[in-house]
Amino acid sequence: MVTAIPVQRGRPRLGLLTGLVAAARGLAFAGLMLAELGLLVVLVTAAGLTALGFALLTADSRASGAQRALLGLLVIGAGLGLGWFAGPGTLTAMRSLARQTRRLAGQWCGVPIADPYRPPPARGDHPLTLARRLGWLLTDQATWRDLRWILVNLVGWLLAALPAAIVLTGLIEFIGPELMRAIPPPAFPGNSAGTLILLGLGIIGVGVTAAPWLLRGYALMARSMLAPAGTAELALRVRQLSRTRTEALDTGAAEIRRIERDLHDGAQARLVAMGMTLDAAGQIIDTNPVAARALLIEARDASVQALAELRYLVRGIHPPVLADRGLADAIRAMALDCPMRIELAGDLDGRLPPPVESAVYFAVSELVANVAKHAAARQTWIDIRHTDGMLRIGVTDNGVGGADPARGSGLDGIERRLAAFDGVLAISSPPGGPTSVTMEVPCALSSPKTSSY
Repeated sequence: MVTAIPVQRGRPRLGLLTGLVAAARGLAFAGLMLAELGLLVVLVTAAGLTALGFALLTADSRASGAQRALLGLLVIGAGLGLGWFAGPGTLTAMRSLARQTRRLAGQWCGVPIADPYRPPPARGDHPLTLARRLGWLLTDQATWRDLRWILVNLVGWLLAALPAAIVLTGLIEFIGPELMRAIPPPAFPGNSAGTLILLGLGIIGVGVTAAPWLLRGYALMARSMLAPAGTAELALRVRQLSRTRTEALDTGAAEIRRIERDLHDGAQARLVAMGMTLDAAGQIIDTNPVAARALLIEARDASVQALAELRYLVRGIHPPVLADRGLADAIRAMALDCPMRIELAGDLDGRLPPPVESAVYFAVSELVANVAKHAAARQTWIDIRHTDGMLRIGVTDNGVGGADPARGSGLDGIERRLAAFDGVLAISSPPGGPTSVTMEVPCALSSPKTSSY
């Protein structure tokens, strides 16, 4: 499962460290371009061999027609064979690199780019053959957009690598000669040590200042080429809505079955037993008042237990504190009841829509339960913020780490719960910890004075 990454939105931040990081990230984008170029060479080689073979078949040369035809057929066969056997793997690798560019554009530059690819054909009872795989890749418009992006990126990567080149020029060409005598200083009148250092620092400052802006410009260029176009974007949105609707219906049906099971096995069974106890007490109340009194006490205890189970069930459906006080106070109450040490930061100045409140509350509750069961953590931090129309909640613990949604830790269910509201889940859990989970859900925040929730 690919987890979503929280996106840094807004204008690029300035600063020495931010600029240096942006310059390094530009070099990383340039590295992706070089990898894409290597894959493009494979496809160009296959197409070039095929074209050369046809040229040999139609060329007018001194060689005999049979020899020329045989050579042309061999070259055409080599080109088609290379494209047939290496084409699917090459296109798939190019798709992976383009996906990486989209992901990093959103994570590093605040320019999220959606995946435009069509899902692979259903396998059914037959394996996905080489021909079906190649046909699926070649008939997907996103594949051709990836190819066009590589051609544009042959020049566009300069935009990403330029800040690093400026910084290195100032560092090596101007400051380097003062640090290492082996580096010759630039030749111009008045190239004293102080002048070189000042010029070097100025050039580095230009590169550091321009790096975040140029990096964002590169990401915008990538979005213009790699983002879904027109009907493709609409089709992706429809497919996403269909998937989240199906998951929401399945989750709702599973929740109803859970409530029915809890009622049948818990409160309902106790109420039936209580009725039978009261009936038995009514039959012997005249002949054996002492036994009847014991049965009445037993029925009273059963009613208390049934009431407690009903209250627990209601809290599992929608906690009263969530309905009365809102999300922040509900999470605070949950933290007070938890045996772990939990620090809660942040607050909300209004109320969220009830469905969002409920989904996020139970998502946080499940995350805290996972920490208690699996993380062996001594402390957990929960941060709640609502800015720019986005609810952001972070849950961090100092446990052992290694949380993996693929191992059935409940994180996959949390992601499906949030996806119904276009929410995303980001997970960082290296072995040894710490584990950090961030949830983002776009939603409006109503004023406390006008909220009717």
